[in-house]
Amino acid sequence: MSAIAVRYSFYARRNKNLESLAIVDFVIVFVLRGLYQLIEWIQPMRVPLCFGLAWLIVGISVWTLWSALRDGFSRAQTMHRIPCADCKYFTQNYHLKCPVHPTDALSETAIGCEDFESAQWHLPVAKVDG
Repeated sequence: MSAIAVRYSFYARRNKNLESLAIVDFVIVFVLRGLYQLIEWIQPMRVPLCFGLAWLIVGISVWTLWSALRDGFSRAQTMHRIPCADCKYFTQNYHLKCPVHPTDALSETAIGCEDFESAQWHLPVAKVDG
């Protein structure tokens, strides 16, 4: 007795609707045979397909890493152009970072601030010719 016949006899006792079970079994067998034929068709091309897919994954990974690094460096360069930390008006207080421009302090809109004055002292040094 085949496995399908055993399954039919088991379900026949439990369910009276054998036609729906036959349709389900037919669909399952049809799908499995189709998958088997697809695998048999792909079998000769398996090594080149896997080779190409592996290199595709490596290439996508390298491209993603490169674009993340490029964007990160671009963002870092933009952030290093913000002059607030070297300004004499910068208070280093969390609540009021800059009394002149409190909403723009430490943001990209502070780049090119017209009220920026350096906090570092520059003493004039005379050149000595010698």
